[in-house]
Amino acid sequence: NIIDKMIHELLLALSGYPGTIFTWNKRNGLQVSQDLPFLHPSETSVLNRLCKMGTDYVRFTEFIEQHTGHVHQQEHYSSQPSQTGLHGIYLRAFCTGLHSMLQPYRQALLDLEKEFLGDPHLSISHVNYMLEQFQLLFPSVMVVVETIKSQKIHGCQILETVYKHSCGGLPPVRMALEKILAVCHGVMYKQLAAWMLHGLLLDQSEEFFVKQGPSAGGATAAQEEEEEDLGIGGLSGKQLRELQDLRLIEEENMLAPSLQQFSLRVEMLPSYIPVRVAEKILFVGESVQMFENHNQSPSRAGSILKHQEDMFAAELHRLKQQPLFSLVDFENLVDGIRSTVAEHLWTLMVEESDLLGQLKIIKDFYLLGRGELYQVFIDLAQHMLKTPPSAVTEHGINRLFLQIMRSPFSNSNFLFIISLNLLYLFQMSMWHFSKQLIKCSKVLHASGNREGTTPPQETSPREAPPTGWAALGLAYKVQWPLHILFTPAVLEKYNVVFRYLLSVRRVQSELQHCWALQMQRKHLKSNQTDAVKWRLRNHMAFLVDNLQYYLQVDVLESQFSQLLHQINATRDFESIRLAHDHFLSNLLAQSFILLNRY
Repeated sequence: NIIDKMIHELLLALSGYPGTIFTWNKRNGLQVSQDLPFLHPSETSVLNRLCKMGTDYVRFTEFIEQHTGHVHQQEHYSSQPSQTGLHGIYLRAFCTGLHSMLQPYRQALLDLEKEFLGDPHLSISHVNYMLEQFQLLFPSVMVVVETIKSQKIHGCQILETVYKHSCGGLPPVRMALEKILAVCHGVMYKQLAAWMLHGLLLDQSEEFFVKQGPSAGGATAAQEEEEEDLGIGGLSGKQLRELQDLRLIEEENMLAPSLQQFSLRVEMLPSYIPVRVAEKILFVGESVQMFENHNQSPSRAGSILKHQEDMFAAELHRLKQQPLFSLVDFENLVDGIRSTVAEHLWTLMVEESDLLGQLKIIKDFYLLGRGELYQVFIDLAQHMLKTPPSAVTEHGINRLFLQIMRSPFSNSNFLFIISLNLLYLFQMSMWHFSKQLIKCSKVLHASGNREGTTPPQETSPREAPPTGWAALGLAYKVQWPLHILFTPAVLEKYNVVFRYLLSVRRVQSELQHCWALQMQRKHLKSNQTDAVKWRLRNHMAFLVDNLQYYLQVDVLESQFSQLLHQINATRDFESIRLAHDHFLSNLLAQSFILLNRY
Protein backbone atom coordinates (compact mmCIF):
# COMPACT_ATOMS: atom_id res chain seq x y z
CA ASN A 1 0.00 0.00 0.00
CA ILE A 2 1.49 3.32 -1.11
CA ILE A 3 -0.16 5.30 1.73
CA ASP A 4 1.20 2.89 4.35
CA LYS A 5 4.68 3.18 2.86
CA MET A 6 4.39 6.96 2.76
CA ILE A 7 3.35 7.16 6.44
CA HIS A 8 6.23 4.94 7.53
CA GLU A 9 8.61 7.09 5.51
CA LEU A 10 6.99 10.17 7.04
CA LEU A 11 7.73 8.89 10.56
CA LEU A 12 11.32 8.19 9.54
CA ALA A 13 11.64 11.67 8.03
CA LEU A 14 10.22 13.25 11.20
CA SER A 15 12.85 11.28 13.13
CA GLY A 16 15.59 12.84 11.01
CA TYR A 17 15.98 10.19 8.30
CA PRO A 18 14.69 11.49 4.91
CA GLY A 19 13.93 9.20 1.97
CA THR A 20 12.51 9.36 -1.55
CA ILE A 21 9.06 10.77 -0.75
CA PHE A 22 10.30 13.22 1.89
CA THR A 23 13.59 14.68 0.77
CA TRP A 24 16.07 16.95 2.55
CA ASN A 25 17.16 20.26 1.16
CA LYS A 26 19.91 22.09 3.02
CA ARG A 27 18.20 25.42 2.49
CA ASN A 28 14.51 24.55 2.92
CA GLY A 29 14.73 21.41 5.06
CA LEU A 30 12.26 18.52 4.67
CA GLN A 31 10.00 18.72 1.65
CA VAL A 32 7.28 16.55 0.13
CA SER A 33 8.17 15.25 -3.32
CA GLN A 34 6.21 17.13 -5.98
CA ASP A 35 5.49 14.12 -8.27
CA LEU A 36 2.93 12.33 -6.06
CA PRO A 37 -0.40 12.31 -7.98
CA PHE A 38 -2.27 10.34 -5.34
CA LEU A 39 -2.10 13.17 -2.75
CA HIS A 40 -4.94 15.64 -2.36
CA PRO A 41 -3.91 19.33 -1.97
CA SER A 42 -5.23 19.31 1.60
CA GLU A 43 -3.07 16.28 2.40
CA THR A 44 -0.10 18.03 0.85
CA SER A 45 -0.76 21.04 3.12
CA VAL A 46 -0.86 18.80 6.21
CA LEU A 47 2.33 17.02 5.16
CA ASN A 48 4.10 20.36 4.60
CA ARG A 49 3.18 21.42 8.16
CA LEU A 50 4.58 18.15 9.46
CA CYS A 51 7.72 18.60 7.35
CA LYS A 52 8.22 22.06 8.87
CA MET A 53 8.11 20.48 12.33
CA GLY A 54 10.49 17.74 11.20
CA THR A 55 12.85 20.37 9.83
CA ASP A 56 12.92 22.08 13.22
CA TYR A 57 13.69 18.76 14.87
CA VAL A 58 16.56 18.11 12.48
CA ARG A 59 17.89 21.63 13.10
CA PHE A 60 17.68 21.01 16.86
CA THR A 61 19.62 17.76 16.66
CA GLU A 62 22.15 19.34 14.32
CA PHE A 63 22.68 22.19 16.80
CA ILE A 64 23.02 19.73 19.70
CA GLU A 65 25.50 17.53 17.87
CA GLN A 66 27.56 20.46 16.69
CA HIS A 67 28.04 21.83 20.22
CA THR A 68 28.24 18.68 22.29
CA GLY A 69 30.79 16.78 20.20
CA HIS A 70 28.54 13.87 19.22
CA VAL A 71 28.58 12.49 15.67
CA HIS A 72 25.20 11.99 14.00
CA GLN A 73 24.43 8.74 12.24
CA GLN A 74 23.25 10.52 9.10
CA GLU A 75 25.42 13.09 7.30
CA HIS A 76 23.37 13.84 4.21
CA TYR A 77 21.74 16.90 5.73
CA SER A 78 24.34 18.07 8.23
CA SER A 79 26.20 21.26 7.43
CA GLN A 80 29.95 21.46 7.31
CA PRO A 81 31.54 22.10 10.71
CA SER A 82 32.00 25.85 10.92
CA GLN A 83 33.74 28.00 13.41
CA THR A 84 30.63 29.65 14.83
CA GLY A 85 32.40 30.96 17.91
CA LEU A 86 29.83 29.29 20.17
CA HIS A 87 31.29 27.26 23.01
CA GLY A 88 31.21 26.84 26.75
CA ILE A 89 29.60 24.80 29.48
CA TYR A 90 26.40 26.86 29.51
CA LEU A 91 25.91 26.14 25.81
CA ARG A 92 26.44 22.42 26.45
CA ALA A 93 23.95 22.59 29.32
CA PHE A 94 21.47 24.30 26.99
CA CYS A 95 21.97 21.52 24.45
CA THR A 96 21.43 18.93 27.20
CA GLY A 97 18.17 20.60 28.19
CA LEU A 98 17.13 20.87 24.55
CA HIS A 99 17.85 17.17 24.07
CA SER A 100 15.64 16.35 27.07
CA MET A 101 12.88 18.58 25.68
CA LEU A 102 12.90 16.55 22.45
CA GLN A 103 12.41 13.24 24.25
CA PRO A 104 8.56 13.47 24.34
CA TYR A 105 8.62 14.11 20.58
CA ARG A 106 10.70 11.00 19.98
CA GLN A 107 8.41 9.01 22.22
CA ALA A 108 5.36 10.27 20.28
CA LEU A 109 6.92 9.10 17.01
CA LEU A 110 7.64 5.71 18.58
CA ASP A 111 4.04 5.44 19.78
CA LEU A 112 2.76 6.34 16.31
CA GLU A 113 4.95 3.64 14.79
CA LYS A 114 3.45 1.09 17.16
CA GLU A 115 -0.07 2.28 16.36
CA PHE A 116 0.48 1.95 12.61
CA LEU A 117 1.92 -1.52 13.03
CA GLY A 118 -1.25 -2.47 14.87
CA ASP A 119 -3.68 -0.59 12.59
CA PRO A 120 -2.38 0.10 9.04
CA HIS A 121 -5.50 2.13 8.19
CA LEU A 122 -4.69 5.16 10.36
CA SER A 123 -4.49 8.39 8.36
CA ILE A 124 -2.16 11.33 7.96
CA SER A 125 -4.61 13.41 9.98
CA HIS A 126 -4.02 11.12 12.94
CA VAL A 127 -0.28 11.78 12.72
CA ASN A 128 -0.99 15.51 12.58
CA TYR A 129 -3.29 15.27 15.60
CA MET A 130 -0.80 13.32 17.73
CA LEU A 131 2.02 15.77 16.98
CA GLU A 132 -0.01 18.97 17.16
CA GLN A 133 1.50 20.15 20.47
CA PHE A 134 4.99 20.13 18.93
CA GLN A 135 3.89 22.27 16.00
CA LEU A 136 3.32 25.05 18.53
CA LEU A 137 6.39 24.33 20.65
CA PHE A 138 9.15 23.86 18.08
CA PRO A 139 8.93 27.28 16.32
CA SER A 140 9.13 29.11 19.67
CA VAL A 141 12.17 27.11 20.80
CA MET A 142 13.73 27.56 17.36
CA VAL A 143 13.59 31.35 17.94
CA VAL A 144 15.75 30.83 21.05
CA VAL A 145 18.23 28.65 19.16
CA GLU A 146 18.49 31.10 16.28
CA THR A 147 18.97 33.99 18.72
CA ILE A 148 21.86 32.16 20.39
CA LYS A 149 23.41 31.39 17.00
CA SER A 150 22.96 34.77 15.37
CA GLN A 151 23.94 36.91 18.38
CA LYS A 152 26.58 34.47 19.61
CA ILE A 153 25.04 34.38 23.07
CA HIS A 154 27.63 33.17 25.55
CA GLY A 155 27.81 31.95 29.13
CA CYS A 156 25.29 33.29 31.62
CA GLN A 157 23.77 35.37 28.83
CA ILE A 158 22.14 32.12 27.72
CA LEU A 159 20.25 32.11 31.03
CA GLU A 160 18.93 35.58 30.28
CA THR A 161 17.91 34.63 26.73
CA VAL A 162 16.05 31.49 27.78
CA TYR A 163 14.43 33.29 30.71
CA LYS A 164 13.07 36.14 28.55
CA HIS A 165 11.53 33.72 26.04
CA SER A 166 10.01 31.62 28.84
CA CYS A 167 7.94 34.57 30.06
CA GLY A 168 5.40 34.19 27.23
CA GLY A 169 1.76 33.19 27.59
CA LEU A 170 1.91 29.75 25.94
CA PRO A 171 2.04 27.08 28.70
CA PRO A 172 3.78 24.36 26.62
CA VAL A 173 6.51 26.78 25.53
CA ARG A 174 6.93 28.18 29.03
CA MET A 175 7.18 24.75 30.64
CA ALA A 176 9.69 23.48 28.05
CA LEU A 177 11.95 26.52 28.37
CA GLU A 178 11.75 26.40 32.16
CA LYS A 179 13.05 22.84 32.05
CA ILE A 180 15.92 23.91 29.79
CA LEU A 181 16.62 26.84 32.13
CA ALA A 182 16.74 24.48 35.11
CA VAL A 183 19.46 22.44 33.40
CA CYS A 184 21.46 25.60 32.67
CA HIS A 185 21.02 26.70 36.28
CA GLY A 186 22.76 23.49 37.31
CA VAL A 187 25.98 24.82 35.79
CA MET A 188 25.56 28.14 37.59
CA TYR A 189 25.03 26.42 40.95
CA LYS A 190 28.19 24.36 40.45
CA GLN A 191 30.18 27.51 39.73
CA LEU A 192 28.60 29.22 42.73
CA ALA A 193 29.49 26.31 45.01
CA ALA A 194 33.12 26.34 43.85
CA TRP A 195 33.37 30.13 44.20
CA MET A 196 31.47 30.74 47.44
CA LEU A 197 32.54 27.65 49.37
CA HIS A 198 36.10 27.12 48.12
CA GLY A 199 37.15 30.41 46.52
CA LEU A 200 37.67 28.72 43.13
CA LEU A 201 36.72 30.57 39.96
CA LEU A 202 36.06 27.70 37.53
CA ASP A 203 35.50 29.74 34.40
CA GLN A 204 37.92 28.94 31.60
CA SER A 205 35.65 30.38 28.90
CA GLU A 206 34.71 33.60 30.74
CA GLU A 207 31.07 32.64 31.15
CA PHE A 208 30.43 33.43 34.83
CA PHE A 209 29.35 36.84 36.14
CA VAL A 210 32.42 36.99 38.39
CA LYS A 211 35.79 37.56 36.78
CA GLN A 212 39.38 38.00 37.83
CA GLY A 213 40.62 41.51 37.28
CA PRO A 214 39.21 45.01 37.72
CA SER A 215 35.79 46.12 36.61
CA ALA A 216 35.54 47.65 33.15
CA GLY A 217 33.47 50.53 34.57
CA GLY A 218 29.85 51.37 34.09
CA ALA A 219 28.09 53.68 31.72
CA THR A 220 28.49 57.41 32.07
CA ALA A 221 25.88 59.02 34.27
CA ALA A 222 23.59 61.76 33.12
CA GLN A 223 25.04 65.26 32.99
CA GLU A 224 22.68 66.70 35.55
CA GLU A 225 23.52 63.93 37.99
CA GLU A 226 27.23 64.49 37.49
CA GLU A 227 26.98 68.20 38.26
CA GLU A 228 24.50 67.89 41.09
CA ASP A 229 25.72 69.83 44.12
CA LEU A 230 25.39 67.70 47.23
CA GLY A 231 26.01 70.57 49.62
CA ILE A 232 29.21 69.07 51.07
CA GLY A 233 31.82 71.77 50.64
CA GLY A 234 30.93 72.25 46.98
CA LEU A 235 31.15 68.50 46.34
CA SER A 236 29.21 67.39 43.26
CA GLY A 237 27.60 64.04 42.60
CA LYS A 238 30.31 63.11 40.11
CA GLN A 239 33.08 63.91 42.57
CA LEU A 240 31.45 61.92 45.36
CA ARG A 241 31.02 58.90 43.11
CA GLU A 242 34.69 59.06 42.18
CA LEU A 243 35.56 59.09 45.85
CA GLN A 244 33.27 56.25 46.81
CA ASP A 245 34.31 54.16 43.80
CA LEU A 246 37.98 54.58 44.78
CA ARG A 247 38.92 56.00 41.39
CA LEU A 248 41.62 58.41 42.52
CA ILE A 249 44.15 55.99 41.03
CA GLU A 250 44.19 52.91 38.85
CA GLU A 251 44.10 50.44 41.68
CA GLU A 252 44.82 47.40 39.57
CA ASN A 253 48.24 48.77 38.60
CA MET A 254 49.31 48.99 42.23
CA LEU A 255 48.09 45.70 43.60
CA ALA A 256 50.69 43.52 45.21
CA PRO A 257 51.49 40.40 43.14
CA SER A 258 50.02 38.09 45.77
CA LEU A 259 46.72 39.95 46.00
CA GLN A 260 44.12 38.77 43.51
CA GLN A 261 41.39 41.16 42.44
CA PHE A 262 37.94 40.11 41.30
CA SER A 263 34.97 42.04 40.00
CA LEU A 264 31.56 41.54 38.46
CA ARG A 265 31.13 40.87 34.76
CA VAL A 266 27.83 42.74 34.68
CA GLU A 267 26.99 41.86 31.09
CA MET A 268 26.83 38.20 32.12
CA LEU A 269 24.50 38.77 35.07
CA PRO A 270 20.93 37.59 34.38
CA SER A 271 18.29 40.26 34.96
CA TYR A 272 16.45 38.13 37.51
CA ILE A 273 19.50 38.15 39.81
CA PRO A 274 19.87 41.68 41.28
CA VAL A 275 23.27 43.34 41.38
CA ARG A 276 23.04 43.54 45.19
CA VAL A 277 22.96 39.72 45.33
CA ALA A 278 25.85 39.45 42.86
CA GLU A 279 27.89 41.84 45.02
CA LYS A 280 27.34 39.56 48.02
CA ILE A 281 28.44 36.55 45.96
CA LEU A 282 31.55 38.45 44.89
CA PHE A 283 32.36 39.40 48.49
CA VAL A 284 31.96 35.85 49.80
CA GLY A 285 34.12 34.31 47.08
CA GLU A 286 36.86 36.93 47.47
CA SER A 287 36.96 36.37 51.23
CA VAL A 288 37.06 32.59 50.96
CA GLN A 289 39.68 32.79 48.21
CA MET A 290 41.83 35.02 50.37
CA PHE A 291 41.73 32.46 53.19
CA GLU A 292 42.38 29.52 50.89
CA ASN A 293 45.46 31.16 49.35
CA HIS A 294 46.92 32.54 52.54
CA ASN A 295 49.67 30.51 54.17
CA GLN A 296 48.70 31.33 57.71
CA SER A 297 48.53 28.46 60.16
CA PRO A 298 45.09 26.81 60.25
CA SER A 299 44.95 27.19 64.01
CA ARG A 300 44.84 30.96 63.64
CA ALA A 301 42.81 31.44 60.51
CA GLY A 302 40.41 28.57 60.96
CA SER A 303 37.56 28.11 58.52
CA ILE A 304 35.99 31.31 57.30
CA LEU A 305 32.70 29.44 56.87
CA LYS A 306 32.99 28.04 60.40
CA HIS A 307 33.05 24.46 59.02
CA GLN A 308 29.56 24.84 57.53
CA GLU A 309 30.67 24.13 53.97
CA ASP A 310 28.77 20.82 53.81
CA MET A 311 25.55 22.44 55.00
CA PHE A 312 25.81 25.28 52.50
CA ALA A 313 26.69 22.81 49.72
CA ALA A 314 23.57 20.79 50.56
CA GLU A 315 21.46 23.95 50.41
CA LEU A 316 22.88 24.86 47.01
CA HIS A 317 22.17 21.34 45.79
CA ARG A 318 18.60 21.63 47.06
CA LEU A 319 18.11 24.86 45.09
CA LYS A 320 19.63 23.18 42.06
CA GLN A 321 17.00 20.43 42.21
CA GLN A 322 14.11 22.90 42.22
CA PRO A 323 12.31 23.07 38.85
CA LEU A 324 11.88 26.84 39.09
CA PHE A 325 14.39 29.44 40.20
CA SER A 326 13.30 31.19 43.40
CA LEU A 327 15.01 34.51 44.03
CA VAL A 328 13.77 34.58 47.63
CA ASP A 329 15.31 31.20 48.47
CA PHE A 330 18.45 32.02 46.49
CA GLU A 331 19.02 35.38 48.20
CA ASN A 332 18.29 33.93 51.63
CA LEU A 333 21.02 31.32 51.14
CA VAL A 334 23.49 33.91 49.80
CA ASP A 335 22.69 36.15 52.78
CA GLY A 336 23.31 33.27 55.17
CA ILE A 337 26.72 32.52 53.67
CA ARG A 338 27.60 36.22 53.51
CA SER A 339 26.64 36.78 57.15
CA THR A 340 28.83 33.89 58.26
CA VAL A 341 31.79 35.18 56.28
CA ALA A 342 31.30 38.81 57.31
CA GLU A 343 31.07 37.96 61.00
CA HIS A 344 34.20 35.80 60.83
CA LEU A 345 36.08 38.59 59.04
CA TRP A 346 34.92 41.08 61.69
CA THR A 347 36.23 38.80 64.44
CA LEU A 348 39.51 38.26 62.64
CA MET A 349 40.12 41.93 61.86
CA VAL A 350 38.73 43.67 64.94
CA GLU A 351 39.61 41.19 67.67
CA GLU A 352 42.59 39.22 66.35
CA SER A 353 44.25 41.82 64.09
CA ASP A 354 43.44 44.82 66.33
CA LEU A 355 41.80 46.94 63.65
CA LEU A 356 41.07 49.75 66.08
CA GLY A 357 44.71 49.93 67.08
CA GLN A 358 45.80 49.95 63.44
CA LEU A 359 43.37 52.76 62.67
CA LYS A 360 44.78 54.82 65.52
CA ILE A 361 48.33 54.22 64.24
CA ILE A 362 47.25 55.23 60.73
CA LYS A 363 45.66 58.34 62.21
CA ASP A 364 48.90 59.15 64.03
CA PHE A 365 50.96 58.84 60.84
CA TYR A 366 48.74 59.71 57.87
CA LEU A 367 46.50 62.23 59.62
CA LEU A 368 49.28 63.85 61.67
CA GLY A 369 47.80 62.71 64.96
CA ARG A 370 51.28 63.08 66.50
CA GLY A 371 52.07 66.63 65.50
CA GLU A 372 55.34 66.80 67.47
CA LEU A 373 56.82 64.09 65.24
CA TYR A 374 56.04 65.97 62.04
CA GLN A 375 56.97 69.34 63.51
CA VAL A 376 60.52 68.08 64.00
CA PHE A 377 60.46 66.44 60.57
CA ILE A 378 59.37 69.69 58.90
CA ASP A 379 62.18 71.63 60.55
CA LEU A 380 64.90 69.11 59.73
CA ALA A 381 63.76 68.08 56.23
CA GLN A 382 63.25 71.56 54.83
CA HIS A 383 66.72 71.76 53.26
CA MET A 384 66.19 68.41 51.44
CA LEU A 385 62.61 68.94 50.24
CA LYS A 386 62.56 72.59 49.24
CA THR A 387 64.15 71.69 45.87
CA PRO A 388 62.99 69.19 43.21
CA PRO A 389 63.64 65.61 44.36
CA SER A 390 66.64 63.67 43.13
CA ALA A 391 67.41 59.99 43.03
CA VAL A 392 68.75 60.02 46.59
CA THR A 393 66.08 62.21 48.18
CA GLU A 394 63.88 59.30 49.24
CA HIS A 395 66.77 57.52 50.92
CA GLY A 396 67.77 60.69 52.72
CA ILE A 397 64.36 61.55 54.11
CA ASN A 398 63.83 57.97 55.25
CA ARG A 399 67.06 58.05 57.23
CA LEU A 400 65.95 61.35 58.73
CA PHE A 401 62.48 60.03 59.50
CA LEU A 402 64.00 56.98 61.18
CA GLN A 403 66.32 59.11 63.29
CA ILE A 404 63.48 61.37 64.40
CA MET A 405 61.31 58.47 65.50
CA ARG A 406 64.17 56.95 67.46
CA SER A 407 65.37 60.18 69.00
CA PRO A 408 64.56 60.95 72.66
CA PHE A 409 63.39 64.51 71.93
CA SER A 410 59.95 63.73 73.34
CA ASN A 411 59.03 62.42 76.77
CA SER A 412 56.11 60.51 75.25
CA ASN A 413 56.33 56.73 75.20
CA PHE A 414 54.64 56.79 71.82
CA LEU A 415 57.88 57.13 69.84
CA PHE A 416 59.61 54.47 71.88
CA ILE A 417 56.80 51.98 71.18
CA ILE A 418 56.86 52.83 67.47
CA SER A 419 60.59 52.35 67.20
CA LEU A 420 60.32 48.88 68.66
CA ASN A 421 57.19 47.45 67.07
CA LEU A 422 55.89 49.51 64.16
CA LEU A 423 58.88 51.16 62.57
CA TYR A 424 59.09 48.71 59.69
CA LEU A 425 55.46 49.32 58.66
CA PHE A 426 55.98 52.91 57.47
CA GLN A 427 58.44 54.66 55.26
CA MET A 428 58.54 57.93 53.38
CA SER A 429 58.29 57.72 49.61
CA MET A 430 58.82 60.12 46.72
CA TRP A 431 56.28 59.66 43.96
CA HIS A 432 58.47 60.77 41.03
CA PHE A 433 61.02 58.00 41.50
CA SER A 434 58.77 55.36 43.06
CA LYS A 435 56.57 55.45 39.96
CA GLN A 436 59.53 54.80 37.70
CA LEU A 437 60.62 51.87 39.86
CA ILE A 438 57.13 50.39 39.70
CA LYS A 439 57.11 50.60 35.90
CA CYS A 440 60.52 48.96 35.67
CA SER A 441 59.53 46.18 38.04
CA LYS A 442 56.40 45.46 36.03
CA VAL A 443 58.44 45.18 32.83
CA LEU A 444 61.03 42.91 34.46
CA HIS A 445 58.38 40.90 36.34
CA ALA A 446 60.19 41.60 39.57
CA SER A 447 58.77 39.91 42.65
CA GLY A 448 60.49 41.95 45.31
CA ASN A 449 57.78 44.58 45.86
CA ARG A 450 56.56 44.79 49.42
CA GLU A 451 52.95 43.70 49.85
CA GLY A 452 50.49 46.50 50.39
CA THR A 453 52.90 49.42 49.85
CA THR A 454 51.63 52.21 47.65
CA PRO A 455 53.40 55.24 46.22
CA PRO A 456 51.46 58.48 46.35
CA GLN A 457 49.48 59.75 43.42
CA GLU A 458 51.33 62.02 41.05
CA THR A 459 50.86 65.76 41.31
CA SER A 460 51.10 66.20 37.57
CA PRO A 461 50.63 63.54 34.91
CA ARG A 462 53.53 64.82 32.79
CA GLU A 463 55.87 67.02 34.82
CA ALA A 464 58.19 66.24 37.70
CA PRO A 465 57.09 67.74 41.04
CA PRO A 466 58.54 71.25 41.66
CA THR A 467 59.63 70.42 45.22
CA GLY A 468 60.16 67.37 47.33
CA TRP A 469 57.20 68.34 49.50
CA ALA A 470 54.86 68.01 46.50
CA ALA A 471 56.00 64.42 45.90
CA LEU A 472 56.21 63.32 49.51
CA GLY A 473 54.05 60.47 50.72
CA LEU A 474 53.84 57.60 53.16
CA ALA A 475 54.10 53.94 52.21
CA TYR A 476 52.43 51.55 54.63
CA LYS A 477 53.04 47.80 54.65
CA VAL A 478 49.60 46.36 55.33
CA GLN A 479 49.48 43.15 57.30
CA TRP A 480 47.20 40.23 56.46
CA PRO A 481 44.16 40.31 56.51
CA LEU A 482 43.90 44.11 56.83
CA HIS A 483 44.88 44.43 53.16
CA ILE A 484 41.27 43.82 52.13
CA LEU A 485 40.30 47.02 53.96
CA PHE A 486 43.42 49.12 53.36
CA THR A 487 43.64 48.65 49.61
CA PRO A 488 46.14 50.60 47.47
CA ALA A 489 43.38 53.04 46.47
CA VAL A 490 42.46 53.61 50.12
CA LEU A 491 46.10 54.25 51.03
CA GLU A 492 46.33 56.72 48.16
CA LYS A 493 43.38 58.62 49.63
CA TYR A 494 45.22 58.75 52.92
CA ASN A 495 48.25 60.12 51.08
CA VAL A 496 46.14 62.87 49.51
CA VAL A 497 44.98 63.92 52.98
CA PHE A 498 48.50 63.49 54.38
CA ARG A 499 50.10 65.87 51.87
CA TYR A 500 47.34 68.40 52.43
CA LEU A 501 47.60 68.33 56.23
CA LEU A 502 51.39 68.45 56.05
CA SER A 503 51.25 71.52 53.82
CA VAL A 504 48.92 73.29 56.28
CA ARG A 505 51.28 72.37 59.12
CA ARG A 506 54.26 73.70 57.17
CA VAL A 507 52.53 77.02 56.51
CA GLN A 508 51.62 77.29 60.18
CA SER A 509 55.23 76.54 61.13
CA GLU A 510 56.56 79.19 58.76
CA LEU A 511 54.16 81.79 60.15
CA GLN A 512 55.25 80.92 63.67
CA HIS A 513 58.87 81.32 62.57
CA CYS A 514 58.00 84.78 61.25
CA TRP A 515 56.49 85.61 64.63
CA ALA A 516 59.73 84.54 66.31
CA LEU A 517 61.65 86.88 64.02
CA GLN A 518 59.22 89.65 64.87
CA MET A 519 59.80 89.13 68.59
CA GLN A 520 63.56 89.24 68.07
CA ARG A 521 63.28 92.58 66.26
CA LYS A 522 60.61 94.25 68.36
CA HIS A 523 63.18 96.43 70.19
CA LEU A 524 64.37 97.82 66.86
CA LYS A 525 62.80 100.82 65.25
CA SER A 526 60.22 99.75 62.65
CA ASN A 527 58.70 101.68 59.80
CA GLN A 528 55.19 101.62 58.41
CA THR A 529 56.03 98.87 55.90
CA ASP A 530 57.09 96.55 58.72
CA ALA A 531 53.80 97.21 60.50
CA VAL A 532 51.87 96.20 57.38
CA LYS A 533 53.93 92.98 57.14
CA TRP A 534 53.34 92.02 60.76
CA ARG A 535 49.66 92.81 60.47
CA LEU A 536 49.44 90.61 57.38
CA ARG A 537 51.26 87.85 59.26
CA ASN A 538 48.74 88.13 62.10
CA HIS A 539 45.82 87.84 59.69
CA MET A 540 47.39 84.85 57.94
CA ALA A 541 48.24 83.19 61.26
CA PHE A 542 44.68 83.74 62.46
CA LEU A 543 43.31 82.07 59.32
CA VAL A 544 45.74 79.15 59.31
CA ASP A 545 45.43 78.52 63.07
CA ASN A 546 41.67 78.39 62.81
CA LEU A 547 41.86 76.18 59.73
CA GLN A 548 44.20 73.84 61.61
CA TYR A 549 41.84 73.73 64.58
CA TYR A 550 38.88 73.06 62.29
CA LEU A 551 40.70 70.25 60.49
CA GLN A 552 41.96 68.53 63.63
CA VAL A 553 38.90 68.93 65.85
CA ASP A 554 35.81 69.39 63.70
CA VAL A 555 36.88 67.09 60.88
CA LEU A 556 39.51 64.53 61.89
CA GLU A 557 38.58 63.89 65.51
CA SER A 558 34.86 64.07 64.85
CA GLN A 559 34.92 61.73 61.85
CA PHE A 560 37.35 59.35 63.53
CA SER A 561 35.15 59.08 66.63
CA GLN A 562 32.16 58.29 64.42
CA LEU A 563 34.18 55.61 62.62
CA LEU A 564 35.20 53.93 65.88
CA HIS A 565 31.61 54.03 67.10
CA GLN A 566 30.31 52.41 63.91
CA ILE A 567 32.95 49.68 64.07
CA ASN A 568 32.07 48.86 67.67
CA ALA A 569 28.34 48.88 66.90
CA THR A 570 28.44 46.06 64.34
CA ARG A 571 29.77 42.57 63.82
CA ASP A 572 29.68 42.74 60.03
CA PHE A 573 32.83 43.36 58.01
CA GLU A 574 30.95 44.91 55.08
CA SER A 575 29.51 47.51 57.45
CA ILE A 576 33.06 48.30 58.59
CA ARG A 577 34.26 48.71 55.01
CA LEU A 578 31.32 50.98 54.16
CA ALA A 579 31.89 53.08 57.31
CA HIS A 580 35.59 53.40 56.48
CA ASP A 581 34.85 54.46 52.89
CA HIS A 582 32.44 57.11 54.16
CA PHE A 583 35.05 58.25 56.68
CA LEU A 584 37.61 58.86 53.94
CA SER A 585 35.10 60.48 51.61
CA ASN A 586 34.01 62.86 54.37
CA LEU A 587 37.62 63.76 55.15
CA LEU A 588 38.29 64.70 51.55
CA ALA A 589 35.02 66.61 51.21
CA GLN A 590 35.05 68.51 54.50
CA SER A 591 38.77 69.39 54.35
CA PHE A 592 38.26 71.48 51.16
CA ILE A 593 40.74 69.26 49.31
CA LEU A 594 38.39 68.78 46.38
CA LEU A 595 38.07 72.51 45.83
CA ASN A 596 41.71 72.48 44.77
CA ARG A 597 41.30 69.38 42.60
CA TYR A 598 38.37 70.54 40.47
